[in-house]
Amino acid sequence: MVYALILAGGIGNRMKTEKPKQFLMAGGHPVIIHTLKKFCAYGGFEKIIVLCPDEWIDYTKKLIYEYMGGYTENISVIAGGLSRNDTIMKGISYIEDSGHLNDNTIIVTHDAARPFINNRIIDENITAAAECGAATTAVPATDTILYCPSGKNVESITDRSALYLCQTPQTFFAKKLWELYQALDSREKETMTDASGIYVKNGLPVKVVPGEMYNFKITYPNDLITADAYIKHGIV
Repeated sequence: MVYALILAGGIGNRMKTEKPKQFLMAGGHPVIIHTLKKFCAYGGFEKIIVLCPDEWIDYTKKLIYEYMGGYTENISVIAGGLSRNDTIMKGISYIEDSGHLNDNTIIVTHDAARPFINNRIIDENITAAAECGAATTAVPATDTILYCPSGKNVESITDRSALYLCQTPQTFFAKKLWELYQALDSREKETMTDASGIYVKNGLPVKVVPGEMYNFKITYPNDLITADAYIKHGIV
Protein backbone atom coordinates (compact mmCIF):
# COMPACT_ATOMS: atom_id res chain seq x y z
CA MET A 1 0.00 0.00 0.00
CA VAL A 2 1.09 3.55 -0.71
CA TYR A 3 0.21 6.50 1.52
CA ALA A 4 0.75 10.21 0.97
CA LEU A 5 1.87 12.28 3.95
CA ILE A 6 1.25 15.97 3.38
CA LEU A 7 3.45 17.86 5.84
CA ALA A 8 1.59 20.99 6.90
CA GLY A 9 3.26 21.64 10.23
CA GLY A 10 5.01 24.89 9.31
CA ILE A 11 3.96 28.11 11.02
CA GLY A 12 5.38 30.40 8.32
CA ASN A 13 7.67 32.69 10.34
CA ARG A 14 9.58 33.73 7.22
CA MET A 15 6.32 34.64 5.49
CA LYS A 16 5.65 37.14 8.32
CA THR A 17 1.92 36.38 8.46
CA GLU A 18 -0.29 35.22 11.30
CA LYS A 19 -1.67 32.39 9.20
CA PRO A 20 0.68 29.51 8.23
CA LYS A 21 1.83 29.76 4.61
CA GLN A 22 0.05 26.60 3.53
CA PHE A 23 -3.28 28.32 4.24
CA LEU A 24 -2.54 31.53 2.33
CA MET A 25 -4.35 32.19 -0.94
CA ALA A 26 -2.77 31.71 -4.38
CA GLY A 27 -4.79 31.77 -7.57
CA GLY A 28 -8.05 31.95 -5.63
CA HIS A 29 -7.45 28.85 -3.46
CA PRO A 30 -5.43 28.10 -0.33
CA VAL A 31 -1.98 26.73 -1.16
CA ILE A 32 -2.66 23.45 0.62
CA ILE A 33 -5.74 22.85 -1.50
CA HIS A 34 -3.69 23.11 -4.70
CA THR A 35 -1.31 20.53 -3.24
CA LEU A 36 -4.07 18.16 -2.14
CA LYS A 37 -5.77 18.35 -5.52
CA LYS A 38 -2.55 17.20 -7.20
CA PHE A 39 -2.32 14.18 -4.90
CA CYS A 40 -6.01 13.34 -5.26
CA ALA A 41 -5.68 13.56 -9.04
CA TYR A 42 -2.80 11.05 -8.97
CA GLY A 43 -5.23 8.49 -7.62
CA GLY A 44 -2.79 5.84 -6.42
CA PHE A 45 -2.93 6.34 -2.65
CA GLU A 46 -4.62 4.20 -0.05
CA LYS A 47 -4.99 7.37 2.04
CA ILE A 48 -3.79 10.96 1.95
CA ILE A 49 -2.79 12.00 5.46
CA VAL A 50 -2.50 15.70 6.22
CA LEU A 51 -0.36 16.47 9.28
CA CYS A 52 -0.77 19.96 10.71
CA PRO A 53 -0.58 21.75 14.07
CA ASP A 54 -3.31 20.54 16.39
CA GLU A 55 -4.90 23.99 16.57
CA TRP A 56 -5.29 24.05 12.77
CA ILE A 57 -6.94 20.65 12.33
CA ASP A 58 -10.54 21.92 12.29
CA TYR A 59 -9.60 24.76 9.94
CA THR A 60 -7.89 22.34 7.56
CA LYS A 61 -10.93 20.08 7.52
CA LYS A 62 -13.12 23.11 6.82
CA LEU A 63 -10.98 24.08 3.82
CA ILE A 64 -11.12 20.55 2.41
CA TYR A 65 -14.90 20.52 2.77
CA GLU A 66 -15.24 23.95 1.16
CA TYR A 67 -12.86 23.53 -1.77
CA MET A 68 -12.86 19.79 -2.42
CA GLY A 69 -16.53 18.91 -2.22
CA GLY A 70 -16.51 17.58 1.30
CA TYR A 71 -14.25 15.83 3.76
CA THR A 72 -13.66 12.69 1.70
CA GLU A 73 -12.85 9.29 3.12
CA ASN A 74 -9.54 9.32 1.27
CA ILE A 75 -8.17 12.29 3.23
CA SER A 76 -7.42 12.26 6.96
CA VAL A 77 -6.25 15.28 8.94
CA ILE A 78 -4.24 14.60 12.09
CA ALA A 79 -1.83 16.42 14.39
CA GLY A 80 1.81 16.59 13.37
CA GLY A 81 4.85 16.57 15.64
CA LEU A 82 7.34 19.11 16.93
CA SER A 83 9.75 18.58 14.04
CA ARG A 84 9.60 17.42 10.44
CA ASN A 85 10.77 13.90 11.19
CA ASP A 86 8.56 13.68 14.27
CA THR A 87 5.63 14.67 12.06
CA ILE A 88 6.48 11.87 9.61
CA MET A 89 6.59 9.44 12.54
CA LYS A 90 3.10 10.58 13.56
CA GLY A 91 1.94 9.69 10.07
CA ILE A 92 3.54 6.25 10.27
CA SER A 93 1.91 5.69 13.68
CA TYR A 94 -1.46 6.53 12.13
CA ILE A 95 -0.88 3.90 9.44
CA GLU A 96 0.18 1.36 12.07
CA ASP A 97 -2.92 2.09 14.15
CA SER A 98 -5.04 1.45 11.05
CA GLY A 99 -3.46 -2.01 10.75
CA HIS A 100 -1.71 -1.41 7.42
CA LEU A 101 1.94 -0.97 8.39
CA ASN A 102 4.10 -3.76 7.02
CA ASP A 103 7.41 -4.23 5.23
CA ASN A 104 5.89 -3.17 1.90
CA THR A 105 4.09 -0.01 3.03
CA ILE A 106 5.39 3.03 1.16
CA ILE A 107 4.98 6.66 2.25
CA VAL A 108 5.31 9.62 -0.10
CA THR A 109 6.11 12.67 2.06
CA HIS A 110 5.52 16.11 0.60
CA ASP A 111 5.48 19.74 1.73
CA ALA A 112 1.99 21.22 1.86
CA ALA A 113 3.47 24.54 0.71
CA ARG A 114 4.91 22.99 -2.47
CA PRO A 115 1.81 23.02 -4.69
CA PHE A 116 3.33 22.48 -8.15
CA ILE A 117 4.04 18.77 -7.86
CA ASN A 118 3.17 16.65 -10.88
CA ASN A 119 2.24 13.02 -11.58
CA ARG A 120 5.61 12.22 -13.14
CA ILE A 121 7.53 13.16 -9.99
CA ILE A 122 5.12 11.24 -7.73
CA ASP A 123 5.22 8.16 -9.95
CA GLU A 124 9.01 8.12 -10.24
CA ASN A 125 9.34 8.56 -6.46
CA ILE A 126 7.21 5.51 -5.78
CA THR A 127 9.03 3.42 -8.39
CA ALA A 128 12.47 4.48 -7.12
CA ALA A 129 11.62 3.81 -3.48
CA ALA A 130 10.18 0.40 -4.33
CA GLU A 131 13.41 -0.51 -6.12
CA CYS A 132 15.98 1.21 -3.88
CA GLY A 133 14.30 1.65 -0.48
CA ALA A 134 14.30 5.45 -0.44
CA ALA A 135 13.99 8.32 -2.91
CA THR A 136 14.30 12.07 -2.81
CA THR A 137 13.40 14.67 -5.42
CA ALA A 138 16.13 17.13 -6.39
CA VAL A 139 17.30 19.52 -9.09
CA PRO A 140 20.89 20.41 -10.05
CA ALA A 141 22.29 23.52 -8.38
CA THR A 142 22.55 26.32 -10.93
CA ASP A 143 24.05 29.06 -8.78
CA THR A 144 27.57 29.17 -7.39
CA ILE A 145 27.63 27.76 -3.85
CA LEU A 146 29.74 29.66 -1.33
CA TYR A 147 30.95 28.06 1.89
CA CYS A 148 30.69 30.90 4.39
CA PRO A 149 30.18 29.59 7.97
CA SER A 150 30.70 33.04 9.53
CA GLY A 151 28.19 34.66 7.22
CA LYS A 152 30.78 37.33 6.46
CA ASN A 153 33.76 35.87 4.61
CA VAL A 154 33.92 33.20 1.91
CA GLU A 155 36.09 30.26 2.94
CA SER A 156 35.67 28.18 -0.22
CA ILE A 157 33.62 27.79 -3.38
CA THR A 158 32.17 24.35 -3.96
CA ASP A 159 32.06 22.67 -7.35
CA ARG A 160 28.36 22.85 -8.12
CA SER A 161 28.46 20.12 -10.78
CA ALA A 162 27.96 17.52 -8.05
CA LEU A 163 25.46 19.54 -5.98
CA TYR A 164 21.69 19.21 -6.03
CA LEU A 165 18.92 21.20 -4.36
CA CYS A 166 16.54 18.99 -2.43
CA GLN A 167 12.81 19.19 -3.04
CA THR A 168 9.95 16.91 -2.10
CA PRO A 169 8.44 14.34 -2.37
CA GLN A 170 10.73 12.09 -0.41
CA THR A 171 9.57 8.49 -0.44
CA PHE A 172 10.38 5.55 1.84
CA PHE A 173 9.37 2.15 3.05
CA ALA A 174 7.56 3.34 6.16
CA LYS A 175 8.52 0.55 8.54
CA LYS A 176 12.22 0.79 7.65
CA LEU A 177 12.24 4.56 8.15
CA TRP A 178 10.52 4.11 11.51
CA GLU A 179 13.15 1.61 12.64
CA LEU A 180 16.04 3.81 11.53
CA TYR A 181 14.55 6.87 13.25
CA GLN A 182 14.00 5.03 16.53
CA ALA A 183 17.67 3.99 16.52
CA LEU A 184 18.82 7.64 16.52
CA ASP A 185 19.90 9.21 19.80
CA SER A 186 18.14 12.32 21.11
CA ARG A 187 20.76 14.71 19.68
CA GLU A 188 20.52 13.14 16.22
CA LYS A 189 16.73 13.38 16.31
CA GLU A 190 17.03 17.09 17.05
CA THR A 191 19.66 17.94 14.44
CA MET A 192 18.76 15.61 11.57
CA THR A 193 16.03 17.57 9.80
CA ASP A 194 15.88 15.62 6.54
CA ALA A 195 14.48 12.09 6.52
CA SER A 196 16.70 10.96 3.65
CA GLY A 197 19.69 11.93 5.80
CA ILE A 198 18.77 9.10 8.17
CA TYR A 199 19.36 6.64 5.33
CA VAL A 200 22.61 8.31 4.30
CA LYS A 201 23.87 8.19 7.91
CA ASN A 202 23.32 4.43 7.89
CA GLY A 203 25.05 3.93 4.57
CA LEU A 204 21.81 3.10 2.77
CA PRO A 205 21.09 4.26 -0.79
CA VAL A 206 18.74 7.11 -1.60
CA LYS A 207 17.70 7.38 -5.24
CA VAL A 208 17.54 10.88 -6.73
CA VAL A 209 14.38 11.60 -8.73
CA PRO A 210 14.67 14.60 -11.09
CA GLY A 211 12.50 17.44 -9.87
CA GLU A 212 11.36 20.60 -11.62
CA MET A 213 12.44 24.17 -10.98
CA TYR A 214 8.78 25.16 -10.67
CA ASN A 215 8.29 22.61 -7.87
CA PHE A 216 9.38 25.23 -5.37
CA LYS A 217 8.33 25.63 -1.76
CA ILE A 218 6.41 28.77 -0.87
CA THR A 219 8.54 30.29 1.88
CA TYR A 220 8.80 34.06 1.42
CA PRO A 221 6.24 36.69 0.34
CA ASN A 222 7.69 36.87 -3.18
CA ASP A 223 7.15 33.11 -3.56
CA LEU A 224 3.44 33.66 -3.05
CA ILE A 225 3.41 36.28 -5.79
CA THR A 226 5.19 33.86 -8.14
CA ALA A 227 2.79 31.03 -7.26
CA ASP A 228 -0.20 33.25 -7.85
CA ALA A 229 1.13 34.19 -11.30
CA TYR A 230 1.86 30.55 -12.20
CA ILE A 231 -1.68 29.52 -11.33
CA LYS A 232 -3.44 32.46 -12.96
CA HIS A 233 -1.51 32.08 -16.21
CA GLY A 234 -1.69 28.27 -16.30
CA ILE A 235 2.08 27.87 -16.40
CA VAL A 236 1.87 24.65 -14.38
